[in-house]
Amino acid sequence: MKQLDLVTGWRLGRWTATVSVVSIVIAAIVILRPQLTSLSPSTIHQSVACSLPPDEQSQQPGMVWVPDGKFTIGDTVYQEEGPPQPRSVNGFWMDRTEVTNKDFSKFIAATGYVTTAERPVDTTAHPDLPRELQLPGSVVFTSPAELARGGDVRQWWKYQAGANWRHPDVPATSIVNRDALPVVAITIEDAQAYAKWKGHQLPTEAEWEWAARGGQAATLGNVEQPAQANTWQGRFPVNNQLTDGHLGLAPVGCFAPNGYGLYDMIGNAWEITRDRFVPFHDARDNTPPDQPPVVERPGSLAGRYVIKGGSYLCAPNYCMRYRAGARQGQESDLATSHVGFRTMVRATTR
Repeated sequence: MKQLDLVTGWRLGRWTATVSVVSIVIAAIVILRPQLTSLSPSTIHQSVACSLPPDEQSQQPGMVWVPDGKFTIGDTVYQEEGPPQPRSVNGFWMDRTEVTNKDFSKFIAATGYVTTAERPVDTTAHPDLPRELQLPGSVVFTSPAELARGGDVRQWWKYQAGANWRHPDVPATSIVNRDALPVVAITIEDAQAYAKWKGHQLPTEAEWEWAARGGQAATLGNVEQPAQANTWQGRFPVNNQLTDGHLGLAPVGCFAPNGYGLYDMIGNAWEITRDRFVPFHDARDNTPPDQPPVVERPGSLAGRYVIKGGSYLCAPNYCMRYRAGARQGQESDLATSHVGFRTMVRATTR
C-alpha cells in the first residue's frame, strides 16, 4: 500500500501520495502539539563528524568525476517513477558530499543571503493562509510516542515558525557543533543562490540519478533497504531502532561511497535538482542543462521541483524511496528539515 509522504503542499494544504493529492485543513497544523515523550533529532547526542578520506584531486576540490553514460531513468515502485525512459548524460564533476552547514555558513558570511525560510511567506502566492503560517519558518519532523489518528501526517510533521537552516529542528536548537551535517530547510532558490556563488550548478534529475547509481546497473522494483545509507530502521514514525547509529541526519561521509566516490546519495537528506516536477517521466528532460533554470511561482505543478534520494525518514513500511530511481516533487518555497542539496560542474573533458 502506498503511503503519504510530506514533500509538497504544506502551505497550500496538499500532501502528495505518489500522484494523488489529498486535501487537509491546514489551519489545524498550528494547534498540533508534540507529546512530551516524543523524540526529535536534537534530543539525543549524535556524531559531530565522520572521517572522510583526503581530497586528492585539485582540479575541482571537494568534487569527484562522474563519466559519460547512457542508462534508463526511473523505477517501477511508485507511479511517479515511471515509465522508465532512456537517457544519456555527459561527464561532470559533482560534490562528493551534500552541502554542509559549514559550507553554507561560508556562503552566508560572504553574501549576507537570507534564505526562504527566514523571510515572511509570500502572501500574494498564498493569499488564504492564517497569520500563524505567514511567519518565517520551516516544516519540522518530530517522532510521536504513539499514533492516535492512524496515518494522519500532522502527528509527526508541523510548520514551525522560527525554524530554518540555522535552527533546523526547532527554534531552540542550532547548528553549533553540527558543521559536518547536511544543511537543510533549503529551497531551490537558496540552493541555486549557493551554486551560483560557487560557480557551480544544480544537477538535472538525469544527472543526479546517473551519479547516484555509481556505475551499477538498475534493478527495477528492488525495494531492499540499503545497509550503507542513513534511513529509518523500525516502524515509522514511532519506533526508530537506530541500527545505523543515527536518529536524525548523519554527518556527511559516515557511510561507504558509491562506485564514483559519492557519499550519501541515498538516504540522509533528500536532494534538490533543477528539474521541474511532473508526476511521470517524459520522453525528454524537464530542464535541459543548456537552459537556465527558472524558479516558478508557487501554487502550481510548475512550482514544484524534483528531489531525489530519500532521507533518514525513509522506511520499508512508509517511504521506500531509498533508491536512485525514486523521485518526489518539492514546492519551490517550502523548506523542510529533511531536504538539502549538492552541486555539480559541467565539463567537456575531465
